[in-house]
Amino acid sequence: MLGPCCTGHSRRTFLAGTATSALVAGPVVASLRSAPGYAAEVDVTLPKAKLQAFDMADVTLGEGPFLHAQRKTEAYLLSLQPDRMLHNFRVNAGLPPRAPVYGGWESEPIWAEINCHGHTLGHYLSACALAWRSTGDKRFKAKIEYIAADLAACQLASQSGLICAFPDGPRLIAAHLRGEKITGVPWYTLHKVFAGLRDAATLSDSTTSRDVLLRLADWAVAATRPLDDAQFETMLETEHGGMNEVFADLYLLTGEADYRHMAERFSHKSVMAPLAKNRDHLDGLHANTQIPKIVGFARVWDVTGKPEYQAASQFFWKTVTTTRSYVTGGHGDNEHFYPVANFADHVFSAKGSETCGQHNMLKLTRALFLHDPQPAYADFYERTLYNGILASQDPETGMATYFQGARPGYMKLYHTPENSFWCCTGTGMENHVKYRDSIYFHDDRAIYVNLLIPSTVTWKAVGATLTQATAFPDAATTALRWTMKRPTELTLKMRHPGWSRTAVVSVNGVEALRSIDPGSYVELARTWRNGDTVEMSLVMEVGVERSPVAPDIVAFTYGPLVLAGALGRDGIAPSVDIVVNERKYGDYNAAPFTPPKLAGDPEAIAREIRPSERSLEFVVMSAEQQPVRLVPYFRIAHERYATYWPIGRVST
Repeated sequence: MLGPCCTGHSRRTFLAGTATSALVAGPVVASLRSAPGYAAEVDVTLPKAKLQAFDMADVTLGEGPFLHAQRKTEAYLLSLQPDRMLHNFRVNAGLPPRAPVYGGWESEPIWAEINCHGHTLGHYLSACALAWRSTGDKRFKAKIEYIAADLAACQLASQSGLICAFPDGPRLIAAHLRGEKITGVPWYTLHKVFAGLRDAATLSDSTTSRDVLLRLADWAVAATRPLDDAQFETMLETEHGGMNEVFADLYLLTGEADYRHMAERFSHKSVMAPLAKNRDHLDGLHANTQIPKIVGFARVWDVTGKPEYQAASQFFWKTVTTTRSYVTGGHGDNEHFYPVANFADHVFSAKGSETCGQHNMLKLTRALFLHDPQPAYADFYERTLYNGILASQDPETGMATYFQGARPGYMKLYHTPENSFWCCTGTGMENHVKYRDSIYFHDDRAIYVNLLIPSTVTWKAVGATLTQATAFPDAATTALRWTMKRPTELTLKMRHPGWSRTAVVSVNGVEALRSIDPGSYVELARTWRNGDTVEMSLVMEVGVERSPVAPDIVAFTYGPLVLAGALGRDGIAPSVDIVVNERKYGDYNAAPFTPPKLAGDPEAIAREIRPSERSLEFVVMSAEQQPVRLVPYFRIAHERYATYWPIGRVST
């Protein structure tokens, strides 16, 4: 989030990277426009994705760190009170609130100028929809229906499709539409409400959410109609989330041509044009203002077929992941992209790797993968999932980080349950209840296994269930077992990750193939029978990662995992890593601390890293000849850490 000096040119999130086969098929598509006399206006030939995601309701998670994280988020979602999130919506509609408003970004004066009031409700709707789709727990469905009914009451009371929680009510967005100077990011905030209602309608089959969403969408169409293209483009200079994406989704779900037009109008042309020409103009831009736009470009390509949208989204992904990302999959300093040549000046910031940015990069990655199932997308997804998303949650409380910077000796800082409500609180609600949405994908006759996560997927169309048993990453193996109604000819595609030199695959205990092509898919095409088993063995090794512009600053990895120095809690009081104000990252826990140093050739240091007696724990000797404990970064919590190391020369 940008500071108050930035006059509202930034804020955060979403995607159909949710469970969504929910956005591609079946009765869901027909559900949003069911009023008498409605006629869909689908009049273009749309690009067809090569793969489909499985419905999250058809995937179950087994015991492991991802299911643990899901359960922590489920508990947090159930602890929150919808009436407190609805407070400002009801006030703006002239209805009496039923409970006091929550704190943090939702009400405290220190954050008033960003005008993010109400964003939490949108994230919460998305999270409850994801949780309901994942678990079938009716408590999440009840939360959705309660909120949707109250928002419908707000629309009725105000006699408007607009629902908002801004302190100035509709006046803020009206001023923005008139081109007046404002503070805050009204479209960014409204996007969260749009996306939450969209997810509630598609993932939890909420007809009330559908109706509220369509009234809100139709309000937006009418409210923006007086703006010419130049005025609309000027409005887009202020952060607006993924408004282009949500209108593209609405078009796909209804066939309403106005929504497709809005998706294009909300596509920021001054950002798209250079990217479509393979020009990186990102230096100095607020990172997570841009990423949701790019997610939207990918979606707008789906509804228009215009190649510039596809080109822009593909080039953005390539340039961010290959030149602008840290070893964890994060990016940026103080939320901004910086010149790649200045890596050494920014890598050790306490305000690196905003978690929302990683959330949105994974949505973009997933969207691109569905159209072009390249292993590089899956490799990036896996690395960021472990080292950015899973790593962002406090495994004890379920709270989430804002930044995950690499200042040596700093700590992860987590939001409070009721007094923060940052953007990353909102995306954190979503992150950990949708892990099952990207483990498996399929086309007509092949199933892709992208992630080694204990889970079961049911492929209803072919009458097959595939169960994956794995202790990964503690063990570099996985075992798959088919449950079939009848012998069926299918292709099983298992990812051979880029981090493993080899992949050895056995079928029913007999070696079937051996891959020496990291970053590929191992394919097994055969007639599968009930009880058939497949095992894959990979190789995890310590590796070194560095930026070519700063070769003396390195990080160490083990397979896809970033290894962090676990540096203890010296000088840290209990519970000081649960914080209210995200703007004080770098100021919290800022007592002087001298981390251990490493010296010598980085490759030689990597060879000296030795496993300890505990799983996935290692030891390396510092330049001071003291042991340094290295553990997976996703397991770091409540202690100081280091992920990047400035490597000194060995004194002679």
